[in-house]
Amino acid sequence: MTQLDREHLDYLTRHRDAARQRLLAWFAASARDLPWRHARTPYRVWVAEVMLQQTQVETVRAYYPRFLAAFPTVDALASASQEAVLKVWEGLGYYRRARALHAAAREVMAAHGGVLPRDVAALRALPGIGAYTAGAIASLAFGIPAPAIDGNARRVLARILAIASPTPAQLEAAARVWLPEDAPGPFNEALMELGATLCRPRAPLCEECPWRDLCRARQRAAVDAFPAPRPRRELPHFDVAAAVTLREDGRILVAQRRPEDMLGGLWEFPGGKCEPGETLPQALRRELQEELAIEVRVGEQLTQVRHAYTHFRITLYAFACRLEAGTPRCVECAAFRWATLAEISALPMAVTDRKIARAVATWLKADQSSTARRKSLPS
Repeated sequence: MTQLDREHLDYLTRHRDAARQRLLAWFAASARDLPWRHARTPYRVWVAEVMLQQTQVETVRAYYPRFLAAFPTVDALASASQEAVLKVWEGLGYYRRARALHAAAREVMAAHGGVLPRDVAALRALPGIGAYTAGAIASLAFGIPAPAIDGNARRVLARILAIASPTPAQLEAAARVWLPEDAPGPFNEALMELGATLCRPRAPLCEECPWRDLCRARQRAAVDAFPAPRPRRELPHFDVAAAVTLREDGRILVAQRRPEDMLGGLWEFPGGKCEPGETLPQALRRELQEELAIEVRVGEQLTQVRHAYTHFRITLYAFACRLEAGTPRCVECAAFRWATLAEISALPMAVTDRKIARAVATWLKADQSSTARRKSLPS
């Protein structure tokens, strides 16, 4: 079933007025005080919605004002370098959002006169804006009655209609029935708020819900069954090695990831995944040859970092290294540089490499004399 059947449509239509009134009244009394709900402009709505993709509200609270302070307008964002944008975004994760936001800002300046378009289709044509984000911007910034179905809204509507595995088309159709033309933004925001605060995945607070007597899943005493849990799959794990290659002048070799790569545009301590049958030092020597056309001597392990991405997990091992042969050149990277720790602190890095940088700072501080530092490096 890709569209709502007659029974569901009749149910939604019959309860439309009550649903709208109750949800909006509840939201007016219970909405959280969030920074992006003040002094709204289309640009500010856009930035907030991109940041909130796949990221918890509490995490975005800290990043949102910092980002706006650095890039207060579309023009300011479009005029900035990608490296500057990634640096402000550092730690928020899912960096393709930042790259897409930056690219879209430049497109808005070039094709739309610096004004975010007031049309859902035009919004969706911009980099990084999908169905949900376009609906959220259209309704919140421009009052356009477009549905905005995030994970929270999906859960609420699946429970209201008692549909175990609703399709996006079903959810959009359901939302359109209840979406008021005179208040689409507040309704969409209230629907998402309801899912985030009361209609939670586990232990929902049904007695506090303004839609408790409209919820068909609750009527069946089966709230936890809707929507049906998606099957969990075991995430693959990889061992990854990184080289902290230190020159005699104290500078360290770092490389920038290519734009098309995962974490594109970020800087890193070069290295890569350990292949079957390889030791970590063997993998590191191979990766440095492939990436930068150099040979390194691998010394002591400096730190170990565990991290989980969306589709896999890694354990990252960082080693002190010395350049043994060759002059660095980019074979599989966008750029490289020999940088001081102060310079590295100003570069945008993923959380894993930032942890390595902190470990390196501690290591170098413990070995402050150049003689002691040379002794700890591979000879």
